[in-house]
Amino acid sequence: MYEKILVPISDDDGTHTDAVLEVARVLVAQKAEITLLHVIESIPNYALTYIPEGVLEKGRQEMSQMLRDVAGRLGRGCQIVVKGGHIGRAILDYASANGTDCIVMRSHRPELQDVIFGSTAAHVVRHAACSVHMVR
Repeated sequence: MYEKILVPISDDDGTHTDAVLEVARVLVAQKAEITLLHVIESIPNYALTYIPEGVLEKGRQEMSQMLRDVAGRLGRGCQIVVKGGHIGRAILDYASANGTDCIVMRSHRPELQDVIFGSTAAHVVRHAACSVHMVR
């Protein structure tokens, strides 16, 4: 059993989120911490001028609410974190800085762009200093 589990949640996970939560429930020790993390991809500075004022903050608030809803489905207390940055790097940095001993995340079927650019899941698996459990 793990003491600190990190569950990265994407806004497009949809029905797959419940499967990830179930795996986290099974892997967690009785008094362990579960953290739900959402990373908002960094927007290049040149593009920020085209985004209306308040849109980014509204998006952050909506993601926080979505994570609170997901936390309610988990059936136990957990921490909610919304960060900005490169998704794969932010997941790894958070896990390292907070003593995470297992990352439970969803993987999807590889698409052409994943073959060219690499997927977030593959990046996390290759570079994590802790256990990683992938859910398909």
